[in-house]
Amino acid sequence: MLIAGFLFAVMNICVKNLSHLPTMEVVLFRSIISLAICVSILNRRRIPLFGNNKLLLSLRGAAGCIGLIGSFYTLQNIPLASAVTINYLSPLFTAILGIFLVKQAIKPIQYVYFLMAITGVLILKGFDTRITMLDLAVGLTAAIFAGLAYNIIARLKTSEHPLVIIFYFPLVTLPVVSIFTILNWRTPIGIDWLYLFLIGLLSQGAQYFMTLSYQHANLGKIASLNYLGVIYAIIFGYFFFDEQLSNYSLIGILIILVAVILNLRTKQSMTTVIDSQRNNRVGR
Repeated sequence: MLIAGFLFAVMNICVKNLSHLPTMEVVLFRSIISLAICVSILNRRRIPLFGNNKLLLSLRGAAGCIGLIGSFYTLQNIPLASAVTINYLSPLFTAILGIFLVKQAIKPIQYVYFLMAITGVLILKGFDTRITMLDLAVGLTAAIFAGLAYNIIARLKTSEHPLVIIFYFPLVTLPVVSIFTILNWRTPIGIDWLYLFLIGLLSQGAQYFMTLSYQHANLGKIASLNYLGVIYAIIFGYFFFDEQLSNYSLIGILIILVAVILNLRTKQSMTTVIDSQRNNRVGR
């Protein structure tokens, strides 16, 4: 998980260094590399590309597309630490949307965590004039659609291979971003090409190591390590982009992180109880 977090953080630096390129163009190159990797692995393993539930898979791809575009936009346009923190709101939206989409139970205390996170966002926005209302709206929209994508994945986990689910993201994203890129093309120059290649490569590597950690360790022990990405972002933002955060902005970031981590721990404890009850019923 530490390796995954570091790779995501380096990827964020690459995206930030491409702020002079249109967001859609950066997403286009990231999607091309992701599609090539997915197709290569799926063909080698002789797994059908298009899966069973094509409608849900397409919806997952569309939600992921909107989430990624919004995420890259915020990385390019607002301070790195603030962008990463806003993107990390997705687990809270996952929990809220899960009530309606996958009939997932939610404890009343989780609403408190949601209000805590919104309070943190308001503090972050109110004391950082570099963040406009448009930037905040795009970031929150990205987090909401990322939460929607996670819920759709939860619906698909028993019927589709994980690689097929991943494959649909670039499959749906490429036609969308290609149109905007053609209309607003800006030719990458020099080191831009290296950054674009690294974005695709680092994101795939980060997802691989994150998946390994979830498969081989207790979720409750390693999930919070994912949020070291904010610490990386604060450090990298300071040294690479000369970004300095006010004390109020740091407080807002801290409140958001505490709210998200507490929400994750609540969900994990609920899952443990449900699994225990299920096992007891099976034993009887």
